[in-house]
Amino acid sequence: MSSISRRSLLLGSAAGTFSLVGLSACSPSGTALGAMSDNVRRAEAARRVAGQRLVTARLSPRVSTVDLGGVAVDTWAYGESVPGPLLRATAGDLLRVTVDNALPAETSVHWHGVALRNDMDGVPGMTQKPIGTGGRFLYEFTAPDPGTYFYHPHSGVQLDRGLYGVLVVDDPREPGDYDLEWVVVLDDWVDGTGRTPDDILAGFRTTAGDGSSGMGHGGTGDMGGMGHGSMGMGDMGEAMSSPLLGGAGDVVYPHYLVNGRVPASPTSLRGKAGQRVRLRIVNAGSDTAFRVALGAHRLTVTHTDGFPVQPAEADALLVGMGERFDVLVTLRDGVFPLVASAEGKQGEGMAVVRTAAGTPPSASARPSELDGLVVTAMDLVATPEARLPGRAADRRHDLVLSGSMVPYRWTLNGKTFEDADPLEVHQGERVQLRFRNMSMMFHPMHVHGHTFAVNANGVRKDTVIVRPMQSIVADVDANNPGQWATHCHNIYHAEAGMMTTLSYRT
Repeated sequence: MSSISRRSLLLGSAAGTFSLVGLSACSPSGTALGAMSDNVRRAEAARRVAGQRLVTARLSPRVSTVDLGGVAVDTWAYGESVPGPLLRATAGDLLRVTVDNALPAETSVHWHGVALRNDMDGVPGMTQKPIGTGGRFLYEFTAPDPGTYFYHPHSGVQLDRGLYGVLVVDDPREPGDYDLEWVVVLDDWVDGTGRTPDDILAGFRTTAGDGSSGMGHGGTGDMGGMGHGSMGMGDMGEAMSSPLLGGAGDVVYPHYLVNGRVPASPTSLRGKAGQRVRLRIVNAGSDTAFRVALGAHRLTVTHTDGFPVQPAEADALLVGMGERFDVLVTLRDGVFPLVASAEGKQGEGMAVVRTAAGTPPSASARPSELDGLVVTAMDLVATPEARLPGRAADRRHDLVLSGSMVPYRWTLNGKTFEDADPLEVHQGERVQLRFRNMSMMFHPMHVHGHTFAVNANGVRKDTVIVRPMQSIVADVDANNPGQWATHCHNIYHAEAGMMTTLSYRT
């Protein structure tokens, strides 16, 4: 995602705070509370308690040759395989993660979904300086809420390489009524197959016109990328459209992965018949939503984006980019395909669930559950303890989502990021964000540093799919000061401008 190179930053010498050039002109009142302000430090101090446990880890992003299961690719990764290392903590722990950048480019690490301190959020130009080649950065923050999270760069389109991993924050109060836990990471893969993500983005901009020119405003008349595929890259044969999502993406991928493996050589998840398994499902993809099903099994959804929901039965689950879902399943006897079908595209990822000897499913297995009851986040209802307290909104912001393939330009309220008006908020407010999608492409909208309650069902999210010509109302409690990126989690859309700042003001 954007390294925010288009908008300069100032490092205040007196207060040691970050502030964005031009932010005061866009916002009518007060001064921006920078990432290193006293307000941010006080908020973090309030999270820390005596005897707080320390969890340490080290990440070394670097150029690597990775085996995807008989497919060797040269990519960038946090080691010799993808996903990167699984990090684990308990709610309330202090995480201290050292990042040594061995890449030939600047990078960063964003802790997706964690309501952490602003100066550790990993957005270069907004919350920190980028980590230069050969540089080191220490991320240190309290993990306040249990849940399934993940980490990835917030620098250009680096997420669409192998730079991602999962962070699990355990709940010390949870009964743990399951026998096994499997972390399941979904991804769309292109790097090292003759193209890089940067090649794809450059192709969009060159062939379809560079959105930075300001030409065209998108809106209801554009096709939002439907059927264009990877325009200009020789992939125009695939029509990417979904009855659930409308326009389903811009990029045609040669591979779809589950836990870093292609379907021809899948990872194997082993258990015993009758065992109850918790699956933590993370969509680390950059341009693809996945429809997930386990052959001959039903899924019970228990959490989304870390927060509990009233248990919901499903045959399949639709997971947008950046979303996470926890599900429970009781294993049957046999060998079964766990399939992540690329929604609106051609192809799938697969893992094998095995509780007995037997022939594994074929790489093209398509369980009937994929065509059964498909549950999305909008079908879920928050548990009482996960709901935000009832309260009227103190402030409202409309965010109109629009864009076009020609020129390749994706906007919020008709503006790309370099010109976008920040969303002003003040500490303690209840803020209502209304996402209105006026394009024919779905957009998974992500707010950093916060969760929000969605529509009347109150389900708590930090990333939510907004379908074409539909609206989502998200209520946010402004309780975490700083400057917070708010953007589409299709990283190509974010890079093409669909991003702004949730800006705390004094």
